[in-house]
Amino acid sequence: MKIAYLINQYPAISHSFIRREIQALERQGLSVARYAIRPAGYGISSAEDDEEAAQTRYIVSGRKGEIIYSLLATVARRPVASLKAFGATLKMGARSEAGLVRHLFYWAEALVVAHWCRADGITHLHAHFGTNSATVAMLAAMLDEERTFSVTVHGPEEFDKPGLISLPEKIKSAAFVAGVSSFGVSQLRRHADFDDWDKLAQVHCGIERSFWEGAPAKQFGSKTFVSVGRLAEQKGQMTLVRACGLLKERGRTFSLRLVGDGELRGPLEAAITDLGLKDSVQILGWKTPTQVREEILKARAFVLPSYAEGLPVSIMEAFSLNTPVISSYVAGIPELVRPGENGWLAPAADEEALADAMADCLDASEQKLAEMGRAGKARTLERHDMDTIAAQLARLFRPYAAPTDSAPEKPIPNADQRSVEEEAA
Repeated sequence: MKIAYLINQYPAISHSFIRREIQALERQGLSVARYAIRPAGYGISSAEDDEEAAQTRYIVSGRKGEIIYSLLATVARRPVASLKAFGATLKMGARSEAGLVRHLFYWAEALVVAHWCRADGITHLHAHFGTNSATVAMLAAMLDEERTFSVTVHGPEEFDKPGLISLPEKIKSAAFVAGVSSFGVSQLRRHADFDDWDKLAQVHCGIERSFWEGAPAKQFGSKTFVSVGRLAEQKGQMTLVRACGLLKERGRTFSLRLVGDGELRGPLEAAITDLGLKDSVQILGWKTPTQVREEILKARAFVLPSYAEGLPVSIMEAFSLNTPVISSYVAGIPELVRPGENGWLAPAADEEALADAMADCLDASEQKLAEMGRAGKARTLERHDMDTIAAQLARLFRPYAAPTDSAPEKPIPNADQRSVEEEAA
């Protein structure tokens, strides 16, 4: 079987779970073409991501001629379908926060992707995230009767603005829609007709054995906490920094290492200075998967006090390394983190409760922490083994995927491409 994955930015250091998913599908025997709107905007990459980038075809980055050829070829081949997709684009763009002009770019990108699919013999597109990549996938599917699309919706962005991103229409048009947790599926059901509930599937994100196999024995003598994630309001790092301020007021000895970067770095650095935490709290920026693994292994516990989530892969990574987790009662997190069994949960945005949980972790014996870490790993491997999840996805793709030996058209030259969007900018 062969399919294509369409992602907005790929490969990204914060989206290594997509790379793991694609590679696990290939171990299942699927052939997966990688399409992306643009390369990732992060200034760091891993060797694994560099290998993926070499296999990925991009719309934004290169020669204008090939883009124009793809646009004209699709319009010439499917003029009525192109007009139908254009009408759908106008309808979505008129009510979206992205606006009509940006949606016209999505339409143009869909024409390019449709041409790639035809050249590569692809009959099914799968998008990660229900935002712009899903819009392009849906429009590309409209351009050929034999093509279908599906999408994995993570949240929280999709659930914050379902009408603005036409989420109900995407569910209606898709072959299937995956939610990464039971909570995620419940949110999809809110925006799906009852008749479409059967196309909603719970498909977890996963962890590969290579991430945790061969890791040294976990030690709990450290008083260091680690948090990994984009520095953004939804991840709750400001609450975490303020909780650290409370711990300092209580006279507790500890340190916190924040792995990641983002729009809140400046405000977080200011808060660290204002609270007198410069000796205790460090912002490390983005790290490679290997470096993240090392940070988690050195930490007493992993902390992620999110305000809004799907189900963070970083929690799975921490658990796979026998590390207890402190997080919040948000979205799918309680489906994995069990208070008293493998970690602690605090109400979102409750600095006192978060500080209490961190203090409990500091006071816990090494034996107790080791037991919690083992329980977290067992639950993670039971629910989030990447190869088991890939087998589930392969079953979902099977009715729509093209046979691997189907003959594609003459391949498009693998030339640099400059999208219409980039040209307009």
